[in-house]
Amino acid sequence: QEKSQIESSGINAEYGHLVMKVGKLLQPTVIYIGNAEKTFIKKVPKNDMSDPKRLKKELPKIIKKMAPEDRILFVGTSLTPWDADVKGLCSCYQKIVLIPRPDYASRYLLFKELILRSGGRLAPTLDLSSLAKISDGYTPGHIITAVKHVLTERRVQQLHRKPLTALEFVTPLARIDPIYKEEEEQFKKWYSKTPLGKKRAKLKAEEEEGDGGGKGKSAKGGKKKGKGKKKGKGKKKK
Repeated sequence: QEKSQIESSGINAEYGHLVMKVGKLLQPTVIYIGNAEKTFIKKVPKNDMSDPKRLKKELPKIIKKMAPEDRILFVGTSLTPWDADVKGLCSCYQKIVLIPRPDYASRYLLFKELILRSGGRLAPTLDLSSLAKISDGYTPGHIITAVKHVLTERRVQQLHRKPLTALEFVTPLARIDPIYKEEEEQFKKWYSKTPLGKKRAKLKAEEEEGDGGGKGKSAKGGKKKGKGKKKGKGKKKK
């Protein structure tokens, strides 16, 4: 599988067509576009001389030329999607997925698997539970960076006499800014404006309305049964 990595601020139309041509020849192909928001950026910074909007018209045309039988996948990532025009961005990407921050269980498994894959060993001195708790707010990418920073080739060779500790991972994590709740809310707010976000919100609202209607009907039914019992008791007294 061939992978082509592109920064959207550093390609032109000619190069884009070349990537597609090579991609079709080497299928299946994944074309990764970093900083995907730059192609459809609302306002270009004054100090940006790269002309990021130059592919605004060409990129949708390139994607539309793809046939159903082509095994080519376009993947774009963005750290600031709200800088882009939602309509333009959605015209190129069929699905927009909001990747949430990993929860405690996910962080625990990430540390465990990444440490083992990097040649590390799980020892009693390594408190993964505490490590998963203090890493709240960090993304999988942040955790990968921290593990790579600690488990160097030299450190792996020292494991037999100096086991890993959770404290070793704290320093590299402290150098990285986590995803704060305010930023997470900004991502959620932006996602709600996308077609998939609107569809999800609509389905959620319909489900809530359905649950509310069901409760109302059951409550009414209960009242009717109660009235019937009271009438029956009255007749017996007579």
